Amino acid sequence: MTDSEVPLPLLSRYAIMVDVGYIYASAGELLFSASSRREYRVDADKLIQGLIKHADEQVRGELLRVYWYDAARDRVPTFDQRVIAQMPLVKLRLGNLNARGQQKGVDAQIRADVEALARHRAITDAMLVAGDEDMVPAVEAAQAFGVRVHLWGVEPPYGTNQAERLVWESDTVDVLERAFIEPYFAPQLGADAAQAGQVPGSAAARSEASGSGPGLQAGSGVTAPSPAQLFGDRHSFRSHGKVGAAAQSGAMHGSAAHLAAARLGPSRERVEEAGEHVAQKWILTRGEDNIRDLLPGPILPPVIDKELLVDAEKELGLSLRSYQEAREWLRDAFWARVHRQFGVGVGKSKG
Repeated sequence: MTDSEVPLPLLSRYAIMVDVGYIYASAGELLFSASSRREYRVDADKLIQGLIKHADEQVRGELLRVYWYDAARDRVPTFDQRVIAQMPLVKLRLGNLNARGQQKGVDAQIRADVEALARHRAITDAMLVAGDEDMVPAVEAAQAFGVRVHLWGVEPPYGTNQAERLVWESDTVDVLERAFIEPYFAPQLGADAAQAGQVPGSAAARSEASGSGPGLQAGSGVTAPSPAQLFGDRHSFRSHGKVGAAAQSGAMHGSAAHLAAARLGPSRERVEEAGEHVAQKWILTRGEDNIRDLLPGPILPPVIDKELLVDAEKELGLSLRSYQEAREWLRDAFWARVHRQFGVGVGKSKG
């Protein structure tokens, strides 16, 4: 190669490795406050295509394949899992689903695949969609062979849904936001009715128990309950029956008031209390020397700023990601507590 020649940039070859239990549970909690897969439907085909497109935007290179790690009773795939297994460039990996609905063996499969791909130089990058700390050995194994691990997580409704150490060990961290996840999930309104009409031990019952079975089919002879019966007061639906004009108007007014309150976000007093509480915990657990390293402020290092946000969201029980002003109140309250502790002046987080 002469001095005038410029080497071509190296292209990445990557795999997308999805812990299905994590992404489904996190999305269900974010979108529907659901604790079971039976409460929602997933368009897995389109979700996988969405993940592939997202990876293509993040990494310049070639996709090796998508690894889809799920679980089933006795590792016998459900109908939906069989469909996924037939998709091009998708490898279905099944762990066992025990009687309590817990998946077993998935973590070990992820680690084995990552380590084998890295050892044989089959990939340069791995996109890992997961949240459990049990994934850390898989990350470390890949990195030992020179593979970069990019951790993807579903946006949490508040706080965090990924283990702190897993976030630390990964090379990069990305958030799959609500707007990305939402098109692939829908509430499963007939799931409870379908389950009630199943015979224990039947194929349909086993499919539902695995969390991957199809929804209630038309013509099944099972009458689906109304949304009000199914969800009680957990969700608010517009009635499709005959209701009085006054009741309907009152419901609409209440809904509008609720939405307006949600847009306004948390009160300043609550946010400032959370900020001071988190600061107090920092001072007690990190020690004065570490806190003094942050002075004079008001800018926090990005890692610490994120930790402050996560801790405050856990305490408040809601997300502050959409409320820029509330995040500024939070930082100002943090610094106000530090100021009182050490007698130093600090500026404001904005302006």
